Amino acid sequence: MGILNVTPDSFSDGGRFSHMDQALRHAEAMVAAGASLIDIGGESTRPGARAVSVTEELERVAPMVEAINQRLDVVISVDTSTPAVMREAARLGAGLINDVRALERDGALDAAADTGLPVCLMHMRGEPGTMQDDPHYDDVSAEVTRYLEQRMAACAAAGIPGERVILDPGFGFAKTLAHNLSLFKHMEALYRLQRPLLVGVSRKSMIGLTLDRPVGERLYGSLALAALAMTKGASILRVHDVAETVDVVRMIAAVQHAE
Repeated sequence: MGILNVTPDSFSDGGRFSHMDQALRHAEAMVAAGASLIDIGGESTRPGARAVSVTEELERVAPMVEAINQRLDVVISVDTSTPAVMREAARLGAGLINDVRALERDGALDAAADTGLPVCLMHMRGEPGTMQDDPHYDDVSAEVTRYLEQRMAACAAAGIPGERVILDPGFGFAKTLAHNLSLFKHMEALYRLQRPLLVGVSRKSMIGLTLDRPVGERLYGSLALAALAMTKGASILRVHDVAETVDVVRMIAAVQHAE
């Protein structure tokens, strides 16, 4: 899954792809490099990010969904918690709703159910603006698993069956470095929910803090975690550096499928 942030303030590439032509060229490059999904986000969810209006998010996301749907053979994922954006993106050709708030925003469950699309539910506590204010867990893996299980039940009650659900542990969302490392180490705990896992750690602060690297120097750490996530059974890797990650995936797959 290649990341396409059409926002001015995302932590890694904010502003780089906020214009249509730049964003389209980047999407085309990611598909050429091997991305099978493009994740379009119109609201930054980095720690401390400001909220955006529904109109602003729609104006950022809808034209990109429509343009990519017309030009590229790729599954379009929309990184949104906003019911109106979910409905409009589905109408324009999106194939997945990727919600960091796990459809907790008012109206989101009904909107997602009405689209008939698969959904990705992510674990987060609070809102992006405050989520890193002293998060605490007694057992981070167990608590993340329990939360996602509860959100799956809410989806089922709203008419979204389990086979349409993907799960994301939410690395970097309301978690310290120690929480992130432990959650990654024990990722297998989530497999009891029997759903595909999406792992998004590309260029995140857990890499920067561990390796003492700024955002622009986190490629190797990102690739290490991508390889580890794949060997742990992740189904989708959400990344900025598609070509490099595709090489990692292909190499691991070649070994795994050897006699």
